[in-house]
Amino acid sequence: MQKSVEQALLSELISLQESGEQFLDEDWVTSPVTRYGEAQFQRELSAIFRKETLIALHASELAAPGDFVTRRILDLPLLFTRGTDSIVRCFLNVCRHRGAELVGEQSGCKHRFTCPYHAWTFDTLGNLKGVPHRASGFPGLDTEDMGLVSLPCEERHGWIWFNTTPDSPLDPEATLGDLRDDIISLGFDEMQVFDVTTRHAKANWKFLIEGGLEAYHFKVAHRDTIGALFQNNLSSYQMFGDHIRSVLPRSHLQELQGQARESWNIRQASNLLYTIFPGSQFLVQADHVVWVQVEPTSADESFLRLVTLVPSSENTDARAGYWRKNHDFTVEVLSEDFAIGEGIQRGVGSGANTHFNIGRYEGALQQFNRSVESRISEYSNERS
Repeated sequence: MQKSVEQALLSELISLQESGEQFLDEDWVTSPVTRYGEAQFQRELSAIFRKETLIALHASELAAPGDFVTRRILDLPLLFTRGTDSIVRCFLNVCRHRGAELVGEQSGCKHRFTCPYHAWTFDTLGNLKGVPHRASGFPGLDTEDMGLVSLPCEERHGWIWFNTTPDSPLDPEATLGDLRDDIISLGFDEMQVFDVTTRHAKANWKFLIEGGLEAYHFKVAHRDTIGALFQNNLSSYQMFGDHIRSVLPRSHLQELQGQARESWNIRQASNLLYTIFPGSQFLVQADHVVWVQVEPTSADESFLRLVTLVPSSENTDARAGYWRKNHDFTVEVLSEDFAIGEGIQRGVGSGANTHFNIGRYEGALQQFNRSVESRISEYSNERS
């Protein structure tokens, strides 16, 4: 982020804090509860998640040739590998013989993957390399046609991007759009994964994304954790296409007034939250980043990965205790949000609400849902 942009964002929040005002949208709005139902969820899968270029992994999760990670994303069994040529690839984790799961481990390092059913063997480039009793059982088998089924995949800016549909276009640069420079400036290609916490949440994926898009709840929902560390109901946001950059100022924001503007550091004075549409959020703190990955599994359940990313040069034994403390604290705070999201989900079918109310200082939620609706509308127009 350019220094002039940092200064402008902080100056705006300081002015609001001084006047006792909030960053407000023009009006408060209502949001129909049907946005979180089964019919809407199926439209989101087709119009967004099965078309969008998505972030799957951080590049450090596949650090060396032979490294692999298996994931199940949008009910697809996936195998990510870094080949002997150092290129990252994504395959369906399915043997081409009888469809067995090829790799059962979550991660590791191998240069050959042997199916546990009949020992058909593939390399890290997806090529079929071995078939027991091939001559007698499969005469004339063309191994070149029996490689693993690949999905579009690319490594860019420290991330592994993919698309769930074979032969679909994959363009991380276009996906990031005007937010590209901000993301590059964060230096993700010079970071490593310190730790990953996963959990299943019994809540619609949008409830979990929305939980981080406003500061209205900080003093209440997080009163025993971060409530005292941040301003009360003060934050700002800006749209970059369908992506959102939120600024969440810390309680000591006003101390900047006694400092030269040239010395202002937005990561010291606030947390930044980048919501990369549809389901990734980068919580940028002073010296590290937490990647919150929200993957829908059904209309009322989601899979979450909370990944603490630290500078590679600082990922040392001497710093491990510090990073551990930060990771565990962030998981504790975010779990408070997730628990509330699950509570909202339990009330959806009660009939208590036909719509939710979104205040003027919660405008990023409405913008996020407009992006969802816009993608669904575009998809419907393409098919009509």
